[in-house]
Amino acid sequence: MIASLPMYAFPATQAAEARLWAGIRDRLRQTGLDAPEHLTHAPGDLMAHWSDPGLLLSQTCGRPYKTYLHGKVQLVGTPDYGVEGCPPAHYRSLVVARADDPRTELAALRGARFAFNDPGSQSGWAALAAEAPEVLDGPRLETGSHRASVRAVREGRADFAAIDAVTYRHLAAAGESTGLRIVHATAPRPGLPLITGAAHDPAPIFDAARAAIAALSPSDRLRLGLVGLARIPAEDYLALPDP
Repeated sequence: MIASLPMYAFPATQAAEARLWAGIRDRLRQTGLDAPEHLTHAPGDLMAHWSDPGLLLSQTCGRPYKTYLHGKVQLVGTPDYGVEGCPPAHYRSLVVARADDPRTELAALRGARFAFNDPGSQSGWAALAAEAPEVLDGPRLETGSHRASVRAVREGRADFAAIDAVTYRHLAAAGESTGLRIVHATAPRPGLPLITGAAHDPAPIFDAARAAIAALSPSDRLRLGLVGLARIPAEDYLALPDP
């Protein structure tokens, strides 16, 4: 069995994430599941990792679930990070630019250089491409991560980027959003779901994860930004608009 929580993994959250996993792991073991002692950190090939039949628990993005993983994995539940302006367990992309850029409206960024983490990303690419495709008709810079996109904008190698709101919260807490401002927020979409292998029963995993989140200390809950765990049906992810 393998498990990971790769989507919001930051140095500042690693200890709290380990304690969250310990709570999930111990509850799963009480049900007879052979949960691994530790999380797998930084799995290299995420698609292969998520598709592994031995996957007990991981977190993916809505777009990979829609385009590749649906039918290969089962949804467990969707963490609620309490994103401002969003329903429970939903999130949005924040379009950021340099604070000294005179273009303060999204439409004014049309033709500017856009930094994005990955063409398969819901928050870094698809959300804005579906909502305002005309803004993305300028040059583009693929960076490989939201953090790298933020850095590219700060350093002037790109003019704007679309960043997962939860990720941006973590980057801001680490001082990495200095010199940037939020220009636009996209429409809320279902958040990043927890998944398990197709052969596993997701119900006890949901129960273990929900109980472990509820049992977090106030400081760990604040560090991870976690509010709770919800069930969002697969149909909501499959209905994500295509760019």
